[in-house]
Amino acid sequence: MSANLKYLSLGILVFQTTSLVLTMRYSRTLKEEGPRYLSSTAVVVAELLKIMACILLVYKDSKCSLRSLNRILHDEILNKPMETLKLAIPSGIYTLQNNLLYVALSNLDAATYQVTYQLKILTTALFSVSMLSKKLGVYQWLSLVILMTGVAFVQWPSDSQELDSKELSAGSQFVGLMAVLTACFSSGFAGVYFEKILKETKQSVWIRNIQLGFFGSIFGLMGVYIYDGELVSKNGFFQGYNRLTWIVVILQALGGLVIAAVIKYADNILKGFATSLSIILSTLISYFWLQDFVPTSVFFLGAILVIAATFLYGYDPKPAGNPTKA
Repeated sequence: MSANLKYLSLGILVFQTTSLVLTMRYSRTLKEEGPRYLSSTAVVVAELLKIMACILLVYKDSKCSLRSLNRILHDEILNKPMETLKLAIPSGIYTLQNNLLYVALSNLDAATYQVTYQLKILTTALFSVSMLSKKLGVYQWLSLVILMTGVAFVQWPSDSQELDSKELSAGSQFVGLMAVLTACFSSGFAGVYFEKILKETKQSVWIRNIQLGFFGSIFGLMGVYIYDGELVSKNGFFQGYNRLTWIVVILQALGGLVIAAVIKYADNILKGFATSLSIILSTLISYFWLQDFVPTSVFFLGAILVIAATFLYGYDPKPAGNPTKA
């Protein structure tokens, strides 16, 4: 049974990671009549859906009792305002990160984005060392060096990129790269900060995600008003929404919850395997279906290094036992 759950976890992780990146990329490059959907509103809707999903999960954990649900929400959120306010910082950063992912995938192909975004392993490790006093082993430090080298190879300009400069300017590629790098730093900091909060308190991860979603919705609505207020007043909040847009929003809303739910069944090696499969699938689909990416030998070298670094970072060497006793 545990083996089946492991493989189910692997499948869910690969599906969620790959489908979100590819559908988001496709939705941002698809040419349709009328205005395109606003990424800022999509982030807000995703946060609201995440809150609803978490409330349903808390309702299930409270034995499907509305009275118990109301008591839990009141006691854990309303009666603990300082605990709730702690989530404002990571929530604001996560909201920024979610908006940056739309910017990145509007300017980079899915394969390049997937590989480059693995730099979040580096930022998470550095923030873990500085904020949680975590100690990294030799294999982990080595994996971070290999990771940086691999991402550098992936971002190395090729002749095909120079020929395609009319379709995709160097400026837009730079914007996409900066968006990914900023998202990596925000992901690393917010993830470690959230882990620190979870370790300091005994609240369930679903309650914490409700708190995150609440602040995320507020920060997201502020972003909508500041950056897209005129467009919303002119064409409406849900302008440009179609079936594909809703798929992207649902995948983004449920993605973190799915990973949180299955992570207890997936060890580091399995997570590394899922990441590797996702990179390979994104590369193949970008080339054959989206047709916005032509892999080069340098890209393949970089992708292999990133995949190897992902496995190496999760490698936990077992200490050699001493069979003889004194």
